[in-house]
Amino acid sequence: MIRYLIIDDEPLARDELNYLMQGEADFECVGMAGNAIEALALVNKLKPDLIFLDIQMPKITGLELAAMLDEVHLPRIVFVTAFDEFAVKAFEEKAFDYILKPIASTRLHQTLQRLRQDCSPKTISFNTTESLNVLPCYFQQTIRLIALNEVEYVLSDHCGIHVITAAGQSHTQLTLKTLEQKTPLLRCHRQYLIAEHAIKEIQLHDNGNADIITPSGHKVPVSRRYLKSIKQHFGLQ
Repeated sequence: MIRYLIIDDEPLARDELNYLMQGEADFECVGMAGNAIEALALVNKLKPDLIFLDIQMPKITGLELAAMLDEVHLPRIVFVTAFDEFAVKAFEEKAFDYILKPIASTRLHQTLQRLRQDCSPKTISFNTTESLNVLPCYFQQTIRLIALNEVEYVLSDHCGIHVITAAGQSHTQLTLKTLEQKTPLLRCHRQYLIAEHAIKEIQLHDNGNADIITPSGHKVPVSRRYLKSIKQHFGLQ
């Protein structure tokens, strides 16, 4: 069974695609999302084999969302778009396939046949060397796009991944590994990433650990394992 998500900001487009998929007994729809924030949460939670991903979505496009996904559990991505000029870009991002809107059933079936032939697990990597410019976050009932230059540090705990700024904290669906790979944030602890601009002081301890003090007064732990790399980042011994 190939488990899939449909990600599109247009409800009618989601319903139409899911209707076209109804006759495919070896495909199972495990969810739908109307924006990138919802999609990140579902991908991280459900780990689908396949996502049908609209490219032209507000605030965070399908291409930007693809760059945010954790490559360890990256699903096959079929971009769905009404704009043919995006097709070349989609293949540059190493999508499995793309389908133009309005979706023709014959074209969809071609893609599904390729997916069936390619159903064995494999790693698909994106050419996403550029850093993410913003972090999509939740704050209460609000979606925030937080610029990286506002971030002081990121913390992982049993409640999730928290993005800390001088003004407060928000929750993101991005993993620490994804943030470490695709942003300039520095690993300073198994559970923490720190922004370079947020390192005001490094307080060294006798046991080999340390604490970073940020401009807003937050204290961020630095474990012995990562202290050397933090010091080397600033040319220190």
